[in-house]
Amino acid sequence: MGCALAAATTLVLVGGCASPPVEPQTKSGGRSFSVAAAGDVLIHPELVEQGAKDAKRSGKGEAGLDFGPLMAGVRPVISKADLAICHMETPVGKPEGPFEGYPEFLVPPQILTTLKDVGYDTCSTASNHTYDHGLKAVRRTLDAMDKVGLGHTGSARTPEEAQKVNIRDVKGVKVAHLSYSWESFLNPTPAKESWAFNRISTEEIKKAEVRARQQGAEVVILSLHWGLEHYNEPSVPQLELAERLTKETGINLVIGHHAHVVQPIQKLNGTWVAYGLGNQVARHSSPTGLTEEGVIGWFEFRETDDGWDVAARYRTTLVDIPPESEPGEEHPAGSVEEHRVADVRKVLDAPGDLSPERLARYRLAAERTRGFLFNRGAPGGDGLTELSLTE
Repeated sequence: MGCALAAATTLVLVGGCASPPVEPQTKSGGRSFSVAAAGDVLIHPELVEQGAKDAKRSGKGEAGLDFGPLMAGVRPVISKADLAICHMETPVGKPEGPFEGYPEFLVPPQILTTLKDVGYDTCSTASNHTYDHGLKAVRRTLDAMDKVGLGHTGSARTPEEAQKVNIRDVKGVKVAHLSYSWESFLNPTPAKESWAFNRISTEEIKKAEVRARQQGAEVVILSLHWGLEHYNEPSVPQLELAERLTKETGINLVIGHHAHVVQPIQKLNGTWVAYGLGNQVARHSSPTGLTEEGVIGWFEFRETDDGWDVAARYRTTLVDIPPESEPGEEHPAGSVEEHRVADVRKVLDAPGDLSPERLARYRLAAERTRGFLFNRGAPGGDGLTELSLTE
């Protein structure tokens, strides 16, 4: 007996076909909105050099740096969302520098202008690098974000600001965004300034959700800087925390980063958890292939009689990295020439005269990312699918 026939009868067969999922009842006149969220924004020195090269060509940017061409590839996706959330992992310096890479990052504030220009509305700022250059840099970073109109959550300039909740009006829905991270072992925050950024704690996250709800939040989104770097499978602490949060809170969506590689997206206890979205933009000193691959998570919220139904989509990205060469050395024909963040699906749908080697790299990114995303069962009844821009 087929599944369709079984569903049409009252006959129950042990070990037979699973019942089709019950669709939530859409609320009459119910509201809806979309959320795009991506992984780490990590501006390594090579990307600063790229920004300088692009500024010379474009004549745009500030203080000789233009990150617009670097990020232009994701603008059609990010700008389409009703709410777009990034993760700004590091503090920023002054526009003229000096700048620093790993292990104590200090990056150009010009990247914030670009993030706003491509469509991001707000960013999580709690990470293991938040306090790399102390409270002064935390304050400078948040001041710079305010200047360009980017919202922020996860770090604070004062103890009073640390208690505030980032709540935004998204198509008539009050959406709160929370951000928490594990502590840096390299630069631990002094006890007297422990309020400067949010450390992961189930109880503190619960309290923050309560504050958000009391202030009128109808939807709460949580960003978590967690997990083990370069592991595509969530760690045991990630899994345990995800289980607690999805059981013990009313948080509507969990967005993860820090691993710098793509991890699964899973519907757990009725709540979507994106364990790790990889890098949105980065150029590690030793690229692994996996560190260049990332995901834009796309979440469609629909109001129902029982709350919010959330559908999950994804869009794969790839940071193109030119081959290393000596000054004046020419790259082989068809090689990557510039650092660029590419929308993988867009490239595969219209490859133009892309070389077979380059095309194979995009195919690998698409197929490998899909495998990692689906590694905890999301494509089954949970319905995780690739985002089409024509939807």
